[in-house]
Amino acid sequence: ADSGSDCISLELRTADGALVTLTADFRQEVKIFRALILGELERGQSQFQALCFITRLHRNEIIPSESMVKLRQKNPRTVRQAEEVRGLEHLSMDVAVNFSKGAQLSSHIHNVCAEAKEAIYTREEDVKFWLEKGVDGSMFEVLPQTSDLPDLQRCKLCADRWKPCICSYSLSIEWYPCMLKYCKSRDAGGKVSSYKCGIRSCQKGYTFDYYVPQKQLCLWDEET
Repeated sequence: ADSGSDCISLELRTADGALVTLTADFRQEVKIFRALILGELERGQSQFQALCFITRLHRNEIIPSESMVKLRQKNPRTVRQAEEVRGLEHLSMDVAVNFSKGAQLSSHIHNVCAEAKEAIYTREEDVKFWLEKGVDGSMFEVLPQTSDLPDLQRCKLCADRWKPCICSYSLSIEWYPCMLKYCKSRDAGGKVSSYKCGIRSCQKGYTFDYYVPQKQLCLWDEET
């Protein structure tokens, strides 16, 4: 957590070896997911593939950065179980973000998404929210949709590795501090007051659908 720039970053390695980073930029109301996925060299892929998904950060999704700064884990090596499992979110990422212009949306895009310059995605409904805040619309480009290309299939159904298709990538944040807990105390005069007394932890899964110019960029989708 960095209370100075009002952001939180969380990193985890998934069972298949992918490195997932979640960055929450409270100041700009932006959430950035980055996945570094190990490539399949024997199938012509590079050593790793990087993806960035950017969505709007809503209030009360994650505890504030100043509270996160104060958190101390008594047993940092303990594998923790989330107290609450939040529902799976299925997001259609129908807009591409221009990396070189992304800094005005969030200064963290430059660092977090550096390996994913050609694969930064967001949603049209989130773009509308940011445009109303004054963000320059020229950084966004609407991606081809099924309505534009009638034969556009999901990558898992597409037989030709070089055809465009709709890719799907899923990730799960297994444990993160999502809410503050408040306890009540009573003073000598009987007056009740509340104070912060801990955190509530959550688990949440996400599935992102997005356009790729060729199925070769989405080989994991045929295994799910």
